[in-house]
Amino acid sequence: MKTLKTQVAIIGAGPSGLLLGQLLHNAGIDTLILERQTPEYVLGRIRAGVLEQGMVELLRQAGVGARMDAEGLVHSGFDLALDGRLAHIDLQGLTGGKTVMVYGQTEVTRDLMAARREAGAPTIYAASHVVPHGMKSDEAFVTFEKDGETWRLDCDYIAGCDGFHGVARQSIPEDCLKIFERVYPFGWLGILADTPPVHEELVYARHERGFALCSMRSATRTRYYLQVPAEENVADWSDQRFWDELKTRLPAALAKKLVTGPSIEKSIAPLRSFVVEPMQYGRMFLLGDAAHIVPPTGAKGLNLAASDVSTLFNILLKVYREGRTDLLEKYSEICLRRVWKAERFSWWMTSMLHRFEEHDDFSQRISASELDYFVSSEAGRKTIAENYVGLPYEAIE
Repeated sequence: MKTLKTQVAIIGAGPSGLLLGQLLHNAGIDTLILERQTPEYVLGRIRAGVLEQGMVELLRQAGVGARMDAEGLVHSGFDLALDGRLAHIDLQGLTGGKTVMVYGQTEVTRDLMAARREAGAPTIYAASHVVPHGMKSDEAFVTFEKDGETWRLDCDYIAGCDGFHGVARQSIPEDCLKIFERVYPFGWLGILADTPPVHEELVYARHERGFALCSMRSATRTRYYLQVPAEENVADWSDQRFWDELKTRLPAALAKKLVTGPSIEKSIAPLRSFVVEPMQYGRMFLLGDAAHIVPPTGAKGLNLAASDVSTLFNILLKVYREGRTDLLEKYSEICLRRVWKAERFSWWMTSMLHRFEEHDDFSQRISASELDYFVSSEAGRKTIAENYVGLPYEAIE
């Protein structure tokens, strides 16, 4: 068995693993990233595209914000389409100047990959049988296989950034974790198309036939979603069927403006709320989807991962520079405070905007009335805006 050594072993080369690696590398802390997929596979994932201001600033801090600032779309608000009428949520005006940035997760990943290559920091792709060991000891290490050879990576700490199905969380004994989960009876059918956005702002639509979202990646590339039953088959949805259904769920004025075209990508994403407590096990820390999943309605998934990265980075900075190992045990507590607030908002947005077939007429009317109350009240709109732009990152003292 061949041996390698680093200070922080990072499992997963998605945006959270790459961002943590870049921040640590810039601070002079050695990292090595292990990824079971190829770079091309990682870049092929089509995911979120709304970045909170905190994540935008963190990417700039990592030195990877140039293309985002040049090509990303700053949004100062979004619109809710409620049974045919548009209601505007003025994020900037209601939060004292905060905005969000529309910039695809794929592009964030691409920028971080390029920065890591340029820095000469090591990433091992197509690493198989990755297994963390010794998390509760003073000698943590990770074993993996690459090109038929078995390797041992000795390290001080392990960051599990390998997603919901990754090995990091699965390596923790089940009796050490408490899982909170809600699986929703529907998914999002999404398409990517090279068409101009139907509206200058993102549009979240509530309709009797189900939820719809009009999003974008650029001024010429759009991302649209429809609520569909969880058991739906993407093969049953032609482009024409999708566009027709989207037009039905949008206000008439927007439906008339909708430019359609062939889809570049089409997929169905299931919706779930998921949290694991604690988010650490000895010398291993869970980040992003390895520790929590939110329905995409609140635009929180990628942003929560970034806040985990910020927390762990700032703790490790104090560990290596000041010897503050006492802070390590606070990681989970700090992260979970933010996680549960984001879970609540994402659950609330999902509950308010989607149609639940199992709800009776009374429950449907109550949901519509609650959302109408929030939208009609400045205090209610401010609550939505504050949650949407994201809470400030917690300082590490």
